[in-house]
Amino acid sequence: MTPEQILKVEKDIVLTLKNIYDPEIPVNIYDLGLIYEIDFDPSGVATIRMTLTAPNCPMADMLIEDVNKQVAKVDGVESVDVILTFDPVWDKSMMTEEALIELNLL
Repeated sequence: MTPEQILKVEKDIVLTLKNIYDPEIPVNIYDLGLIYEIDFDPSGVATIRMTLTAPNCPMADMLIEDVNKQVAKVDGVESVDVILTFDPVWDKSMMTEEALIELNLL
């Protein structure tokens, strides 16, 4: 896989994550700042390191499953490894400007 192909897959992963919404907040998980790292290996493994807005989020399993299912549909992705972390702890400073505007926080 060429570097250009890898970048395209990573871009497609970001676009996919921007279509996954936190069920409790009307903003996608990427713009919310829940995605800490995306690593795509040329062998087809996509590793997504992410967090939640709160450690006791009742929708955690659903969000992780949705990330797994949707990222697995991206052309070039053979498998997905979602790593849930709470380090660093999420706060609203991690949100994009678009998310802040959407939630009337800016």
